[in-house]
Parts: sequence; C-alpha cells; structure tokens
Amino acid sequence: MNLDLVLRLLLIGILISATWTQVASGLVSAECLKNFLHLTLSMEHLKDKYLSFSAVDQSGIAWELDGALASQCGYTITYSSRNSIMFRASALSCHSHLEKDVFTVTIKIQVSHTSDMKSATTHLKSASCPYGPWSPRELVCETNYMEVSVRRDVPQTEKDIMLNEPEDWILSYPEAKAGEASIWQIVFHQPEEKRALLVSDAWKAGYGLNTTETRILLRVPYNTAQTQLVKAQGVTFSVVRSSTFYKQQWMILMVDTVVACPVDGVNYTNKTIIWTVPKYFQALCAGATGFKDVLVEAGVNLHKLSAEEMASGKYVLSNDLNTITVKIPIGAEGGAYKTSVSSGKHGTKYSISLFLEHQWEDNKWGLTKYTIIKEIETPFEQAELAITNSPNLSARLMNVTVGMFLLDVELMNLTIEGATVTVPEAIQHGYLTYEIQYANGSKIYVIQVSFDAPGIKKEYITDDTREYTLNVTLKFIVLPTSDTFAVPIVAVSAVKEPVLPSARGFCDEKDFHLIITRGNVHQNWLPFISDQHLMPEVAQKYYYSLNDNGTHLTVSVPFLSSLVDYKDIHISGVLASLHLTLKDGITLANKKDFSISCRFPPSELIQCLPNGTVVITAIKLVRLADLDTSLLVLRDKQCKPSLVTKKTATFKFNVNTCGTSRKFNSTSITYENDVLYFKPGNDIPVYQLKFVCVYTIKHSADIQYENKKNLPLSMKPGFGSLSLSLKLFKEKSYSEPYQELEYPVVKYLREALYFEAELLQPADPRLELNLKDCWATNSQNQDSLPQWPILVNGCENSEDSYRTVLHEVNYSHRVKFPQHLKRFEVTVFTFVQGTTLLQMQLYFHCSVVICSTTPLPSDVICQRRCNPGTYRLDRSAEPHPWGRVSSGAVLIRKENMASKGERAD
Repeated sequence: MNLDLVLRLLLIGILISATWTQVASGLVSAECLKNFLHLTLSMEHLKDKYLSFSAVDQSGIAWELDGALASQCGYTITYSSRNSIMFRASALSCHSHLEKDVFTVTIKIQVSHTSDMKSATTHLKSASCPYGPWSPRELVCETNYMEVSVRRDVPQTEKDIMLNEPEDWILSYPEAKAGEASIWQIVFHQPEEKRALLVSDAWKAGYGLNTTETRILLRVPYNTAQTQLVKAQGVTFSVVRSSTFYKQQWMILMVDTVVACPVDGVNYTNKTIIWTVPKYFQALCAGATGFKDVLVEAGVNLHKLSAEEMASGKYVLSNDLNTITVKIPIGAEGGAYKTSVSSGKHGTKYSISLFLEHQWEDNKWGLTKYTIIKEIETPFEQAELAITNSPNLSARLMNVTVGMFLLDVELMNLTIEGATVTVPEAIQHGYLTYEIQYANGSKIYVIQVSFDAPGIKKEYITDDTREYTLNVTLKFIVLPTSDTFAVPIVAVSAVKEPVLPSARGFCDEKDFHLIITRGNVHQNWLPFISDQHLMPEVAQKYYYSLNDNGTHLTVSVPFLSSLVDYKDIHISGVLASLHLTLKDGITLANKKDFSISCRFPPSELIQCLPNGTVVITAIKLVRLADLDTSLLVLRDKQCKPSLVTKKTATFKFNVNTCGTSRKFNSTSITYENDVLYFKPGNDIPVYQLKFVCVYTIKHSADIQYENKKNLPLSMKPGFGSLSLSLKLFKEKSYSEPYQELEYPVVKYLREALYFEAELLQPADPRLELNLKDCWATNSQNQDSLPQWPILVNGCENSEDSYRTVLHEVNYSHRVKFPQHLKRFEVTVFTFVQGTTLLQMQLYFHCSVVICSTTPLPSDVICQRRCNPGTYRLDRSAEPHPWGRVSSGAVLIRKENMASKGERAD
C-alpha cells in the first residue's frame, strides 16, 4: 500500500478494529533493522481510534507527518496486517540524531476517539540504533522514496589553484556564508537540460537534503518532477541524475548523487512470485569498471533469511551475471493474505514485504551498498465463499455459516425483505449473527434465524413436509480500505413437521359427515362428541357410524341424533352443529376441536302420512338450555311425545286428535297444531313450535319452516296427498273388485257396471267424499271426445234412457268410514247409439269434492243432496279440495241381439 493512502486513512480517521489501553509498553515495540528504526503498533490496543504520527527534533519540536513530509524526510508508514501498523525511520531521516554511528529517532504518537484529535492520548517513543560501518555510497529504495548518501571527502588542493583573499570568496558566493558543511545547490541532469536549485527551492519542490559530519544525503520522493523512467533488461527504473554542490571550508565541492530504483520487475507464474533486479545499472555505474560482488542477501520485513530458512520456506535467491532473482511461493511464511474487492466480488491478494541488499565494488565508488525494499502484492483472485446450512430442527432454527473470511472483514448490515438493517437491528428481527475465529487467521460468520422469523418463506411441499427459505443479503466491509461487497444467501430447509389432526366435513340431507386426518403426531387421542366418547361398540345406541383406518377417522352422525346441537329454525331449514373434540388418552385434556354446521331440509322434522297420521319431531335449541324435552306437549296436553332424547321429542298422532284444527281451500285440506313447553305453574308456553300439514289432490311439496326472533317458532306446512280411487266391482254386493290383472273387463248388453269412488287417505272421519260429474271416454285421456255423461252435478243424467243408479253405503268390516265412499250402477245400453253398439274399449272417470261432515248452510255442494243443473263447483260459497279419478278399461262386445231380445231405441 502506498504511503499517501496509508497516511490519508490514518490521519483523516479511518477506524482501527482493535482495543485500546493506556499502557504504552503494549502499544509500540521497536527494532533496529539494517539502517532503519522499525516500530510496530499493535492494534490490540486500538479499537475505533484515530492516529497521528509526529517526528520530534533535538529541540523538542514535533513535526506532524503527512504523506508528503514523510516521503521527503525518510519516514514510511504501512499497514502490515489486520494486527499491526509498521513505522520505519531512516537512519538519516530529517530529525534523527546521528552520533558515532548511532542514530536516535523520537516519535510522538497520538491516539484519539475523534478525528479532530481532541483529548488525544500522547505516547513518545525514542529509540537508538547502531549502524556501521558506512559505505562510500549507500542507496535505499523505500516504498515511498529513493535515498542516496555519499561519503563527504575534502580533496587535496591542487598546486595551480590559488585562492584569493577570503573576502573575494564571500563576495563571489554569498550563499556560502551559511556555515561549514552545508549544501549549497543541487543540479539535476536531464537529456534536454540541466536545472539547478538552491537548497530552499529544492525543499519546496519536495526533495530532502541533509549533511552530517561525514555524509551528503539526497532523498527523492517517487513523484517529484525530475524523475525519469528508464528501462534496463526489461525492468523499469525510476532515475534521478543529480550533482550536489556543498561548501567544505573555503571550497565548493561536488558529489554525484544519482539514484535509481526499480519500479517493476515482478511476475507471477505457477503460484510463485518472481522478482528480478538487473545488476550494475548503467545510471548508477557510469564511469565505473571492474565490478565485483561483495554481498547479495534477501529477506522479509527487513529480516535476512538464512539458507535454512530459505530452504524450509522454498525461497530461491539466484545471482547471475547480469541479474539477481528472488522467487517466493505465494502464501509463503512472512507474507499475508488480505481481502480485496473487484467489481463487487470478494477475493484475496497476497502481500509480502521483501528486501534485497546488493553490495559491490568498482573502481569509481569503491563499495556501494544498494538496499531495495519491495512491497509486493499479487493480483486479485476471486475467492468463493462456502455457504452451509445446518438447521437445528429441534430448536426450529436456521443455522447458516458463511466463509471463510480473513480477519480484515467485518459484517456491516443485512438486507431482509428489501429493508437494510444494522447488525444490532437485525437481532430485534430475530436474525442473530456472530463470528467464529480460527487459529490460522480466518473466520466464519454464523446466522441463526427462527423458522418463524419475519422474512422466512414457508411452503408445504408435501402433506407433512414444509420448506423454509432464508433469503438475506449480507454486506461486508474490508478494513482499512473501506471496500464493501455483498453476499446473497438463499438457504432452504425441508422439515418434516409435526402435523396435527385436521378435519373436513360435509352434510347430506340427513347426516353429518366428518373426516379427520390424524396427521403424523402419533398420540393416543380419543374422539368425543358432546362428552360422549365415540366407540364402535356404542355407535348403534347413538345412531352414528365410526370408522378408523389408522390415518383417517370418519364419523357420520344423523341430523336428529342427541349428539347434535340445534341453533336455529328458519324457512331455509334447520341450522345444526356437530362438535368433535380429540382428548388426550390419559389426561382427557382437550387437544383439538373440530366443528361443522349445516342447514338441513325440514322434511326430517314432520311427516304428513297419507292415512292422516302426523309424525312431528320437536328440537331443543341451544339457547333454551334448561328445556326438558320429555315435558313437551301438543295443544291437547294429554298428547305427549312417544320418543324422547336429550335434544328431541317425537309425536305421532292422527290429524283428527290432539286438538288439531282443520281448514279447507280449493285444492287442499290444512291441519294445524302446536308443540308447547310450559314451566311448572305457568300457563304461558315458553316454547311454541307451530306446524301445518296440507293434504292436496293436485300436488305435494316439501316441508318448510320459519323461525322469527323473539316470536313463537312456526313450522310452515308439510304436504301430503289426498288419495282417491274408482274401482269396478263384479256384482252389486260390492264385495269383490276387479283386480289390476283382470283389465280390460269384458261386458255385454244388459249387463250392469258397479263403480265405487273412495277417499283412501287421509283417514279423517270428519271428511266426506261427494261425486260431482262422472263420464266415459274411449281413451284414457279424461278430456278426450266423444264423452258419455253418467252423473251430472252429483245426479243421474236425465237425458239417458238408462239412468245411473246411486247406491247407499253402510258401515261394514271393509268400510270403516262410509262417508269416504260413493257407489253407482251403470247399464251397458247407455253406450248404444241408435241401433249400433259401440265396439270399443271404454274408460270411466269421475270428478270428486272433499267436504266436511258438518258443512255450513252456505255450502251448497256439500249439503249431500242432488242438485241437477243448478250449481257449479266454482259457485259454492266455500272452497273445497277436488280432484279426478279414473277406472281401468272396460271392453264392450257384440252379441246375437235377436236371440237375446235386444232392445234398441
């Protein structure tokens, strides 16, 4: 890392990840290496702190070092690793004190919590290092500057040079008044020109110049204006050619202060760093001949590597005729990997601080010591990060590890469902992150998230397996460069979860059906309905069915079971509920509840049977919890239920009993009654369920209900059919009718036909059947033509020569209700037209009217007397149910009319 960047990061306040204590001895360690004082600052004591460095001169003045002044004065600051910062001071640095081959450097280090360095803690570190012997010429290539120091000699005065008086010297060279051994000016040699700078101007241009008792020094930062780039054997050198003039006693002396440092020469092949440095670079060796190598050695961090250390670390140092080559395996000991970011991708670079020292002798300089410090950094190499998901199923935790990372990486924030949160904020969302460090200098990050945390996607992939998906992006920062990169994480955990029992239900017209899926929680859970343990052996008692195949439990319960709760009676039906509870087999504690509610058609509660019998089931509603179903009665309180359960009461009675009222209309008879409940000593019912049975000739319909809040319950009509028949009997005694298989019945002239019309249902003695019209057709269609009248308005047809005869009906073992029957006799001659007998099949039809046995005076039709041609049914003051009936076919055949004495009209 170049000095400018390091200093900028340090001085503007880049935060250092470490801890700080006030113990100075633990903060800085010093070491003398080559011609440098080497300080190491431990980051163990620096946590979120800001640093500044100053060089202290002999008078105690502290000169704060920025990047430019450090390069000019011979100081280098590098970020070595996550654990340390390196500070190097040259033996000939600006404010070092050199005495008897010992140089002393004093550095002031300030540490503060804030970037303005207020309230900073100050630490002084002073160290002395021996150095010697000095070579006539010493060249140093540091990472941020080039340095050359040359022995200062006073040559013998030549005989032909005679100095004038001292005043002449002063007048000619006023700059020489500064004192002894002072540099006067420096001349830079470039191809196109020479440029001379006085000392003050050279300092302003960034050059460092200094003298000691024995040496002249020039220090050149790499970015100064007079540097040139020159190629030698494929390696680029940064070169400054200069001559330095200095005053020595009364002489102006000049030394060659040329300096050159390689700026490249590093290649990477097969995981190996190859550093090549040409020998005897022409710019450094101009005018010299007869080169001889004295010393070639290399090392790491200014520590010389022995032959054994090189062999164990697989370092190679080769000294050829023209080049010196150092080969280092990438990853070798002494270097370090650091995290790097390229195009947002995470990767690493390997860096190592090498040094090479080459000493040679020539006929110009004698011994030259050439020291090169080379900070080498390999190219970016993307590093794949392993993401491992190890869920803790028992704790229901996602457990994801991400890594490996180097120690210079820190987690900044997390992005969850598009929202970016800090690490502490993530904990509040249920996302716990922590790091685990390893002895090899690496670490991983661990994310622990509950399956139920926000942002975790949940999806069933099978009935009992659920997939949990963590989708989060982690953002990291690299110290001290502040580069960032993101790592998206998608971790999936498929969990075979405990699946509790579930249920689905449906209803048909009569039953509840509940199907319970047991799930995969294998516990002894018992099914209960209304505190009744459902068991196959008692299923018949409560009229339910129970089937268990190991995975599913199926329960079917009748709508009118005592296990059912009834909530409401409405015109749309009866709202009923079935509640099933699974209880622990040992403690009987409730574990799971299921419920189903349905509306059932009311036909299950009332039946209007054709024989006049009514079966009505009254139900106890949930809101009437204290109602005793055994105390329910009809209007006639003597009529009590024939069957009672905890929640229902069933009555069975005839329509002409129990206080049932009756009402007629044009097509039906309506019967009404009430189911009542009285509290003891109270004549006002607290429960009233009204029901209606309607018997109609023309049609039948379903039962309907209506329940109005705060009003007595009302059950709308249930419907039955008025059953009628018209039968043909074999003789006048009306004892034996023709059976269905005997039709068509064959009849001849002079024979009589004996018909009987009957109200079969309902068997209500208060009802009477009356004949209105009867007629015959030659088709089954009652309205087909021609028609032959037999009875008109209940009387014989006056236009027929052979009148129909009405017969009285009396009580007998077959006839329980004579008023339900009408009998009449028809002669076959009725169907002779002129002298021609119809040779055909005839069908007989009658229209009937249902009347009350006690008709009103205004009810003309039901007065039970013949009213020929006077009244029509639709003119009666009272509406009555009426209908039509037909007999089977009668086949009339010819006979020898003469031999039989046939009479023809």
